[in-house]
Amino acid sequence: MSRRFFGTDGIRGLANTHPMTSEVALKVGMAAGKVFKSGAHRHRVVIGKDTRLSGYMLEAALMSGFTSVGMDVFLLGPMPTPAVAMLTRSLRADLGVMLSASHNPSQDNGIKLFDPDGYKLSDEMESQIEQLIEADSRSLLAEADKIGRATRVESAQERYIEFAKRTLPKHLRLDGLRIVIDCANGAAYKVAPEALWELGAEVIKIGVEPNGHNINLNCGSTDPQALIDKVREVRADIGIALDGDADRVVIVNEKGNIVDGDQLMAVIADSWNQSSRLAAGGIVATVMSNLALERYLSSIGLTLARTPVGDRYVTEHMRKHGFNVGGEQSGHIVLSDFTTTGDGLVSALQVLACVVATGKTVSEVCNRFEPLPQILKNVRYAKGKPLEDKRVVKVIEGARARLGENGRLVIRPSGTEPVIRVMAEGDDESVVSSVVGEIVDAVASAAAA
Repeated sequence: MSRRFFGTDGIRGLANTHPMTSEVALKVGMAAGKVFKSGAHRHRVVIGKDTRLSGYMLEAALMSGFTSVGMDVFLLGPMPTPAVAMLTRSLRADLGVMLSASHNPSQDNGIKLFDPDGYKLSDEMESQIEQLIEADSRSLLAEADKIGRATRVESAQERYIEFAKRTLPKHLRLDGLRIVIDCANGAAYKVAPEALWELGAEVIKIGVEPNGHNINLNCGSTDPQALIDKVREVRADIGIALDGDADRVVIVNEKGNIVDGDQLMAVIADSWNQSSRLAAGGIVATVMSNLALERYLSSIGLTLARTPVGDRYVTEHMRKHGFNVGGEQSGHIVLSDFTTTGDGLVSALQVLACVVATGKTVSEVCNRFEPLPQILKNVRYAKGKPLEDKRVVKVIEGARARLGENGRLVIRPSGTEPVIRVMAEGDDESVVSSVVGEIVDAVASAAAA
């Protein structure tokens, strides 16, 4: 069965345009509520959101849908995605919902669903919900005396702040550290600065004035220039940039240089391994993580398991094989001892713990390896399957042979648009550039034929 609503990370689209409309959100609430209603207990759903203007509209529609099928709704207001996952478990809810399009512009929005354990839904579960979305909604409605209630959880922010702080040892404080935090005018604009301040840091806040339209706009983890400038201006020890729903993080060191997710995973993996906390003898990352990360981990006796792109695939591999550290180069880092999804604040706190424990600067702590030259290019196509073209296959085979054991080649169709993504990395930058150019030309030629 083809999927009409759910993509690789829930339902996402332009606000007030199908499928991101009040009508669809209402039906999602009814359908998901029906699927997750099992047992005789009073059923609950937790709903959080980021700071997009459309969040008000979609939140109300979801609330109406869930209550109409007999589920009680707990409204969290603006909260990070990992906080919604955590509170779904804490409040013993049957389902969690996050309204966010993550790092996308403000005009987009999305609906992410979490099961009672705080994990993203399986393809099978999403298919069940899709079938009910398109069914006659009258059959889903609860009897008049069994309609659900809605309650706002006033303590949600304090609960998440306390949760985040407890991921650190009790004695650890951030006294003496000057931290710039960029919350992307998004979901963590209150909780992230507050948590850092309560731990003793001097906190300089930017990206904490959401107006419904400025989420991720010239700020946050996908556009950290403002953070870089502020770190240099105030001579901070570290800069922390979150994205709109705060499930990813980018660090800026005291020199104003960016530290990506690969370096952060290396730091956490080494620290946890030394304290005998690291499970399964390594970490999980995607095919996009730099080969230098894999070599570094090997040098300290650890392994790197690779998955397709997407934190969902990382989490699934971690659960199946017993890993407790995984993530993406983009800064989605999953630490399953604490969370079921990426958590930008918690990941940043683990790095800060290493800084405090070693007494070293962030640039010293987070410089574990020199990334290999890596080039990524996209080729748009209108129709067909250009990767099956014989000439393209031959060029790709030749590129793999040229890179050999000194490099990697990853070629994949985008899951959301008609684009072929071509990524190569290796010790010799000229070879990397050459093979990417040859493959891009071949794919473009095949797509135009």
